Amino acid sequence: MARKVLIVDDEKNIIKGLKVVLESDGISTEEAYDGEEALEKIKEGRFDLVLLDLMLPQKDGLEVCQEVRAFSDIPIIMLTAKGEAMDKITGLEFGADDYITKPFNVLEVKARVKAHLRRMENYKKTKEDDSLVVVNGDFRFEKDNRRLYIAGVEKPLTSKEFDLLSLLVESPGKVFGRDELLRLVWGADVKADVRTVDVHMRRLREKIEVSPSEPMYVRTKWGQGYYYQG
Repeated sequence: MARKVLIVDDEKNIIKGLKVVLESDGISTEEAYDGEEALEKIKEGRFDLVLLDLMLPQKDGLEVCQEVRAFSDIPIIMLTAKGEAMDKITGLEFGADDYITKPFNVLEVKARVKAHLRRMENYKKTKEDDSLVVVNGDFRFEKDNRRLYIAGVEKPLTSKEFDLLSLLVESPGKVFGRDELLRLVWGADVKADVRTVDVHMRRLREKIEVSPSEPMYVRTKWGQGYYYQG
């Protein structure tokens, strides 16, 4: 079954170019031209990934991303026109999994889309064989259905946040450097830098730690990296 991508942009020429390139590779697409329309379509649950422009009418990309994260962990690639570091970091903090700066090469966009789709497909194929459950006081991690509970309350995580946590939880006490986490979670075929890891870790701690500045579960070994305290 063809994977389906929602392209959200208010520039018809950009949508047209992306549709041609993605559909030439067997990826089905649909489009939305403003934030409200995008949200309504995402809520229908028919997509495997969203390409989301930052500057949109009705609701901007950050608002859309934040609202989507309240009910879905669908991969979101943010399209940013300015290309400044703060735009990228803000997008990640609002729940985006990746970002691409305009103007972009449509072939690079296709490569990034395929990388994220491939990663999600690999997860689905191995899901039935993966039944890790970790309980640590109020912390309950269920890898098989990608859920995390703190004191009985489910904490919604994005796909990248869950992948990071999963890597740490499966090797309690092992310190992972930022470069290593970048390679293992994002992969060589997705462009990102170590700041991406820090942003996701900060957001993860804000969701699961009582005091993010004094974490109980996801700890930092200064100068080396991050680890899970089992």
